[in-house]
Amino acid sequence: MSSGASASALQRLVEQLKLEAGVERIKVSQAAAELQQYCVQNACKDALLVGIPAGSNPFREPRSCALL
Repeated sequence: MSSGASASALQRLVEQLKLEAGVERIKVSQAAAELQQYCVQNACKDALLVGIPAGSNPFREPRSCALL
């Protein structure tokens, strides 16, 4: 690898590290508490917890035709 390519790669790496250093961080305990609060607040909208109404379920078994 030439020195120009190496310098370019290092420059990209430095820029990436600067971007990552500027990201605001929070403690894991705070993130976990916020995630738990979000889950509790939105539990009533979760189809895995409350189920899907039969009329709006796109995965229900198709009905057979009674005329045949």
